[in-house]
Amino acid sequence: MEKIRAGNSNIRNPILASYVAKGLLLYRGLGSGIKRALEDWPEIDFTDDRDGCLFTVTVNRKEEERSEKSSEKILVLLKAEPPRLAAREIAERLEITQRAVEKQIANLREDGRLRRIGSARGGHWEVRE
Repeated sequence: MEKIRAGNSNIRNPILASYVAKGLLLYRGLGSGIKRALEDWPEIDFTDDRDGCLFTVTVNRKEEERSEKSSEKILVLLKAEPPRLAAREIAERLEITQRAVEKQIANLREDGRLRRIGSARGGHWEVRE
């Protein structure tokens, strides 16, 4: 494990390595992934089970404190703006992905806090308290 953390390279998946060597997969340099990951996330645990041919990496991420949840931001935006905003427009304004907006909208609808009135194209959102 110390050698892995120090950046010593060991090809663990020769099939992927062969695709990289042939230029079929993009890469930033063979053997540099773990070292780069440790630079960004020092709290990584490695398990090297050579008998079971298994190498596991566990990234222990810290919960980021957010000033306001995305779902709350969506509700505030829909109250302040014309309620005809599409998920794409909401995502652009809140600087999050459209998929994240769609997930939050689904949760808000399930919780009864948001309702769609009318069709997908011609309808609008109704925010419920």
